[in-house]
Amino acid sequence: MGRPYMAPINVAAHTAQLDYFELLAGTTPNRPLLLHGFELGQSSEFGDAQEEELVLVLKRVTGSPTSGSGGGTSTFQPLNPNDPAAGATLETGNTTKLTGGTSVELARFSWNVRSSLLYLPTPELRITLDAGTRLVLEEVTTPADSITGPIGWISIEEIM
Repeated sequence: MGRPYMAPINVAAHTAQLDYFELLAGTTPNRPLLLHGFELGQSSEFGDAQEEELVLVLKRVTGSPTSGSGGGTSTFQPLNPNDPAAGATLETGNTTKLTGGTSVELARFSWNVRSSLLYLPTPELRITLDAGTRLVLEEVTTPADSITGPIGWISIEEIM
């Protein structure tokens, strides 16, 4: 087993499409990783009149893309307090989406915003990222109204 890490996902209220997260596997030292899972939820869309479905796409991006911007960063914390800092980096809530590079769609979700979106693949279905590769969760549906404070977590394992 490699080294497990977890990071919070915090996204500002938004009314336009964005990237919920952009994960970059570390390159110094060379640290490929496995995605163990993630969860998203929000705190504003309650009641039948507020219900909506958003389409989210999970994609692996290689090559030389232009990273998204306009969001924030989140720091992976080791689950074993004796492990070193993660080599992976995480951006959250980028309002300007990642562009370029070569992307491959790995999964598509229809997220009913009244409940959490939980992605916990079985071990044989975990996504692997080579060092320097990105994984992006992109919102491809424009929300009908403001989505307030999507929050959650993401868990990875850096392969040693």
